[in-house]
Amino acid sequence: MAARAAMMRCTILFMDALDPTPDDLLPAPLAQFSARDQIAMAEALDLAAQAIGLTEPNPRVGCVLTAPGGQVIGRGHTREAGGPHAEVVALREARAAGHDLRGATAHVTLEPCSHHGRTPPCADALVEAGLARVVIAALDPNPLVAGRGVRRLHAAGIEVIHGLMAEASRELNIGFFSRMIRGRPWVRMKVAGSLDGRSALPDGRSQWITGAAARADGHAWRRRAGAILTGVGTVLDDDPRLDTRLATDPWGRLPLRVVLDSTLRTPPTARLLDAPGRALLLCRPAALEDEARVAALQREGVEIEAVAPGTDGRPDLAAVLALLGRRGVNELHVEAGARLNGALLAAGQVDELLAYVAPVLLGEGRGLAAFGPPAALDQAWRMALHDVARVGEDVRLIGRPSAVSAP
Repeated sequence: MAARAAMMRCTILFMDALDPTPDDLLPAPLAQFSARDQIAMAEALDLAAQAIGLTEPNPRVGCVLTAPGGQVIGRGHTREAGGPHAEVVALREARAAGHDLRGATAHVTLEPCSHHGRTPPCADALVEAGLARVVIAALDPNPLVAGRGVRRLHAAGIEVIHGLMAEASRELNIGFFSRMIRGRPWVRMKVAGSLDGRSALPDGRSQWITGAAARADGHAWRRRAGAILTGVGTVLDDDPRLDTRLATDPWGRLPLRVVLDSTLRTPPTARLLDAPGRALLLCRPAALEDEARVAALQREGVEIEAVAPGTDGRPDLAAVLALLGRRGVNELHVEAGARLNGALLAAGQVDELLAYVAPVLLGEGRGLAAFGPPAALDQAWRMALHDVARVGEDVRLIGRPSAVSAP
């Protein structure tokens, strides 16, 4: 019960903090946004969604520039880290087409940055272009921005309003908001099972409970994550690749593959070490003393890092998530066995459940997550359904922790 309450407190506090609006920068009422604003912002959000799988660790941002008469003169979305941001891409497109940017309006899904990082500030680029107005969906939770971009534009005499389709912008960047506000990724746990809640037969065989369409959809969710997490038990039992081969991917960026492996039991021949992309094994500090084992794994190109153990002797889950947050992982996609699933749930570290349910009954078999039963039904884990969809012959459910009701 205590772990369940901790999970809820963490999630509720995060959701309350999703909009980091300073007191002097309140969102504008909907009436202040024109129909043109709404059309342009919807297109900007579509552009931002095209950047899924590309921008990590940066947020997915889209920008649409409109002339004073309302016609679209530039479009863009943020490129890979170190590349141009959405505003700059849109400005370049408009200039290349010979458009006059003076008096134009920028519709941006996230507050323009105001600091020098790997690229110059986007707010300065908008000021230098001579824009008259900037419409923003959501303010940037990054402490280096968080209203400073708006104030920079205001100081240059540009009209700025924000709050249009802010929730959609935050949903698109929920992992970025999580990392900026909580210092850890948004944790999405993927499970697949039968109608009676079984993930495998008693002997562990599970290929395949769900159909091809559900498996391809699961790979699409992998693609949007910065990292995919599993446990060494899954590596030893299933030898997964943990890649995105079934998903349509225009960018070719592969998520980091992370294995919780306390004693470095992952074999150097594991398929996830042979697949393209990077792999990271997280172990207990004592495991690094086996220098021969470490060297054999490192020859396969894997990175190994020690994490302080928790009370169960395994890597502390909160420390694991903090480590991944420091590495710039916005969304963490979990595909693991019942033990790690149960540990994450019991520790209150799951933000979203992505469940595929097949129209099949297995009877006896392995469960989706292993954790202790509640003392009463009103203390059971409950999820508020965020989305329900049919995927091929299966059903996909997306749930998030629901509020804890008073007894």
